[in-house]
Amino acid sequence: MCINDNLNTKQILSMNLKYYREKYNLSQEKFAEKVGSNLVYINQLENCKRKPTIDMLDKIANGMNKNIDSKLKMTSSELLRYDPKHKTTFTRVDERK
Repeated sequence: MCINDNLNTKQILSMNLKYYREKYNLSQEKFAEKVGSNLVYINQLENCKRKPTIDMLDKIANGMNKNIDSKLKMTSSELLRYDPKHKTTFTRVDERK
């Protein structure tokens, strides 16, 4: 995992994306489909391998509002806001016991 004591925006985004995927029980593939992206891009964001554009953050937030939970009212800035409750216990499928 890419998260440490001094979180940067890529790490916060990673944590938040994983949190919302876990909350709504979505695979990376299903999450990507619902927010209008693709599996590779979402995987790279969650693994801190890529910086999103502002347009992509807006697209993800809008996709979450429309296709995951209309009560969320997610904004791109919310995706970059640190919330310690958003830490997850997600593990890779091939690392699960």
